[in-house]
Amino acid sequence: MQSSNIAYLPRLDHLRGMAALLVFVYHLYHHFYHGWQPNPDAWYLGLMVEGHTGIGLFFVLSGFIFMLIRLQAGEIRYMDFMRNRFLRIFPLFLFVFFVSISIGRNEFRAADILYIFFSNLGTAPTSGSFITGAAWTISVEFTFYAVFPFIALAAVNKGLSYLPRLILIVLLFKLGAYFISENPKHMYYSTLLGRFDQFLIGMLAAMVYQHCQSKGRLTSVLWPLFAALLIWGGVGLMAAEFSYQAKLQHDAWWVIWPSIEALLWAFLVVTYLCSTKALPRLLSRCFETMGQVSYSWYLMHALILWLWSELIGPLHVTSSFLPNLLLNLIIVGGLSLAFAKLSYHTLEEPFLALRKRYVK
Repeated sequence: MQSSNIAYLPRLDHLRGMAALLVFVYHLYHHFYHGWQPNPDAWYLGLMVEGHTGIGLFFVLSGFIFMLIRLQAGEIRYMDFMRNRFLRIFPLFLFVFFVSISIGRNEFRAADILYIFFSNLGTAPTSGSFITGAAWTISVEFTFYAVFPFIALAAVNKGLSYLPRLILIVLLFKLGAYFISENPKHMYYSTLLGRFDQFLIGMLAAMVYQHCQSKGRLTSVLWPLFAALLIWGGVGLMAAEFSYQAKLQHDAWWVIWPSIEALLWAFLVVTYLCSTKALPRLLSRCFETMGQVSYSWYLMHALILWLWSELIGPLHVTSSFLPNLLLNLIIVGGLSLAFAKLSYHTLEEPFLALRKRYVK
């Protein structure tokens, strides 16, 4: 996505598009076929079975992009930054929020308005239905935005060691929370405490990327391929051993998994941006389009999945699972992406034009 604060990097849109695609595939697989159950036998399809890992990539990218802007463009004007983030996030989110409270109108309480800022805590209206459920991440993102300029200032002033020290403090609190919380896995998955280290690792990755770029390092295409292999293996291990869908909540893996997940994605982000090997033009344009509308696609795809399943249902044209899966992915994915593009130009683009430069 174009920004007035930094030069456009199409590969960041590629990665955004990948994140949204992973979440879409995850939701389609479980909503159509597997009913939100673990599937350890399909560990080699972990990027589909546990495709919620795309959320981790989104959070890493948020930390990465804003830290890169801070490093390359200078000090951030706080109020202008928050104004831009509000214009970017809230028009579409408020639309989804009012859909959710309309669906649950009989259960609505005046205090539910506060869930505009805490959409992932308590019994949030947006979590009451599948078609608005993805909105839980918005308050996690926005709370990070509120503190990012201060953390970025400290990271620039204190040097490369600052962010690892802060990550260590977060990990110690996460360890303590493991023994206190009744549902620690869900807490790690869906709260700022559980995800804060992912934003910080994204910020750290931006500092590493700037160093590697200036030194001409990690330019070989083998590096992002190696990073992709590590992600495939790591997410496959999660699918096999500590799936998010598993009922067990006190799973010690989840104390450190969000950090490991973020490190894997951060490695891919850095190596992909440093690599001098370009994607074929058609594929690049496709991922740029997905990245441009990734926010709309992320928030709106569940509506298309739900309507398709209610009105038509998963298509079964052969007796084999994989061809049927691919057919549904292509058709429903294409429809949801087209709807996301409509949403982007209708609900997002008019407000994006109101943003302004926020770096000095």
